[in-house]
Amino acid sequence: MPPRLAPLDDNRPARPIAEGTRIGHVHLKVADLERALSFYCGVLGFELMQRYGNQAAFVSAGGYHHHIGLNTWESAGGAPPAPGTTGLYHIAVLYPTRWALADALRRVTAAGIALDGASDHGVSEALYLRDYDQNGVELYWDRPREAWPVNAKGELAMGTQRLDLQQLLAAT
Repeated sequence: MPPRLAPLDDNRPARPIAEGTRIGHVHLKVADLERALSFYCGVLGFELMQRYGNQAAFVSAGGYHHHIGLNTWESAGGAPPAPGTTGLYHIAVLYPTRWALADALRRVTAAGIALDGASDHGVSEALYLRDYDQNGVELYWDRPREAWPVNAKGELAMGTQRLDLQQLLAAT
């Protein structure tokens, strides 16, 4: 039986959001559509589903209509947001298995893309990097829920430990 996760406080909505609700897609402003496609399709392996010239493209994993939208409508040739400003921290790509995450690490490394970090959060293992427009990208897989760490009260006890990349690569 999976651990019961206690709420952190009583600041809960009167009626919770519907079970099964999920984030459907993210839409990113990019400076150069070709460059963005070379990262999301060429490096990470997403499939191009639809394209609108040099202004927008929609990419997917597994044939969904799109998980990531890329556009230059307000950002063609633009610079990344300055540090210290609000906006998107990162998008997170959830891989189905540890093996698939190891494959993503190989792809990123082969493309010469540096990692900003790599962490074991107890519930998941994650790689952190930036796309060619300096958008934050998290690549991760979740451990089975029954393996998630909990404290003595049965509350979720996520943390941040160093992820051993060599051990991850050995997963294949």
